[in-house]
Amino acid sequence: MRREVSMEEISDGKLYEANDMVKADCHDCEGCHDCCTGMGDSVVLDPLDVFRLCAGLGKTAEELVSLGYIQFDAADGNILPHLCMRGREESCVFLNGEGRCSIHGFRPGFCRLFPLGRYYENGGFRYFLQIHECKKTNRSKIKVKKWIDTPELKKYEKFVADWHYFLLDVQEVLYQAEDGELIKNLNLYVVNRFYMKAYEKNEDFYAQFYTRLEEGRKLLSLAKE
Repeated sequence: MRREVSMEEISDGKLYEANDMVKADCHDCEGCHDCCTGMGDSVVLDPLDVFRLCAGLGKTAEELVSLGYIQFDAADGNILPHLCMRGREESCVFLNGEGRCSIHGFRPGFCRLFPLGRYYENGGFRYFLQIHECKKTNRSKIKVKKWIDTPELKKYEKFVADWHYFLLDVQEVLYQAEDGELIKNLNLYVVNRFYMKAYEKNEDFYAQFYTRLEEGRKLLSLAKE
């Protein structure tokens, strides 16, 4: 999701790589779940997030929607899913009665990253520390890749970047399109092809994703003609 603020306002002024140390470790968030409440529709999910949720919960993408776990809305011009919030505190739907994450082992990338963010440039990205987001004041330094806690990190980072820039290409077509039917069909294509169509659980997610991404890029090329 795009931010309409400067890096100086929200970060410590540094950009980090996966092997860098960053002051992000909040020691298992003991006694705190502020980042799991009041997030609105900001916890946007990528295809791997939904794949993990489906596998971890034993549900289909359709069931995640029907059960009120995720919801599709417009985000920077694209129709994308986000985690649902509920109750007076607008708590994450997966926050349990003890104030802990009930899906921690397969939590979305947004949650793994927090309080870090991503600064995209030159077809890739680096990380930055959001200095106003986490209320914990006793955070200690931890290696970025350990904090993110994601297997096959290089593959994951490439996937994140490729998905981000693909969505930017989709936005470009959407913003320039004058045909309402094209806008509708393109949004439906992204939703159905990358999120709702099930990925095979026993096969490599990334291989399946890149097959779909190549199809999507070809479709965008035709849409630009």
